[in-house]
Amino acid sequence: MRFLDPITLEDEFVRLEPLSPQHAADLARAAATIEHAWYTSVPASDEVPAEIDRRLALRDAGQMNPFAVRRLSTGEVVGATSYCNPDQPNRRIEIGYTWLAASVHGTEVNPAMKRLMLAHAFGACDAIAVTFLTHFHNRQSRAAIERLGAKLDGILRNHRIMPDGSLRDTAVYSVLPHEWPAVRNGLEARLARRRRGVTPVSR
Repeated sequence: MRFLDPITLEDEFVRLEPLSPQHAADLARAAATIEHAWYTSVPASDEVPAEIDRRLALRDAGQMNPFAVRRLSTGEVVGATSYCNPDQPNRRIEIGYTWLAASVHGTEVNPAMKRLMLAHAFGACDAIAVTFLTHFHNRQSRAAIERLGAKLDGILRNHRIMPDGSLRDTAVYSVLPHEWPAVRNGLEARLARRRRGVTPVSR
């Protein structure tokens, strides 16, 4: 398969559904729960319809495969994520533009979502690298990516201009095919703890 082929990804915890305007109301409620930091780009509730339109336009331009994230234990749509910036000839893809409602931080949602997306990228799409990009100052995001098992490739300085005009240094991480089994084992161990109800899964 190609990275941008339409697909629904599902396990016992989450379902990643192709993003559509019908998700707007649920995503607006999810966005309203998030504390917006200067180094993040999570939409405000009233900006969600325009953000969905933007992601769908990127999909139509061949630059993104966007998803809504549904938590199956509650049936609620709790966030959004995507495959983005595909390099199909070189079989490289980024997982990004991800945000989740505050209510699911520290739960099974993020590790389950990442397990599904990485498994699809390395399995069905035969990726040679899956990358994660985040603001250098977004310590929470960087910690979550590192907990996943991704390796830091480096820092791209003055990589992007933020909406407020500030310059973003971007931390670039990746997982390679030979690293995927260990990353998968780590994710499955976290999810197994969740099944047993021992402790909440770290975000």
